[in-house]
Amino acid sequence: MSVKECNHHKGKKHKRFRKIFWGIIIFLFIVLVTILIIWAVLKPSKPSFILQDVTVYAFNATVPNFLTSNFQVTVSSRNPNDKIGIYYDRLDSYVTYRSQQITYRTAIPPSYQGHKEVDVWSPFVYGTNVPVAPYNSVALSQDQDNGNVLVVVKFDGRVRWKVGAFISGHYHIFVRCPAFITFGPRSNGISVGDSGAVKYQIVQRCTVSV
Repeated sequence: MSVKECNHHKGKKHKRFRKIFWGIIIFLFIVLVTILIIWAVLKPSKPSFILQDVTVYAFNATVPNFLTSNFQVTVSSRNPNDKIGIYYDRLDSYVTYRSQQITYRTAIPPSYQGHKEVDVWSPFVYGTNVPVAPYNSVALSQDQDNGNVLVVVKFDGRVRWKVGAFISGHYHIFVRCPAFITFGPRSNGISVGDSGAVKYQIVQRCTVSV
């Protein structure tokens, strides 16, 4: 085979590779545009959360600037989308008082939430001798004396959206559920068993940010 024929074959191979390369690029571009159009048309809505109840097993602030607490919180989550599923890859629950975290984080197992589905979680969240800022310790004592303590149950995690076979990247989800815990004569809780636990029916809609 002559040098001229060899160069001719190399040129044909080069053209063939270029056609394949640009064919793949155009195909991927069309797929990406299609996904973006579907995403824009469907416009996924963030899930809604409702804090159903809070059971208090311990809430002890007798040691100055330290708090021991133990809660079981029940929250329901609803996916409002008709054609979009939600992957909860990570979701941690904890409780705060006046913007200070007073319990450790409790992880909720990863799950998938289908179209219009409702999930209910009841994690235990607790903290043992958690340091409390002095000004919050004073405010907490005053609130307990008044028989009414406002805590906030929070959920913090990562979600993904599923549209058909397409699964999005991770999005940060942050849920905030206020709950009033009453004490003494003002208490509207219900005693649970012989453990001294008190259950409060909250049914409070939470704020959700994604």
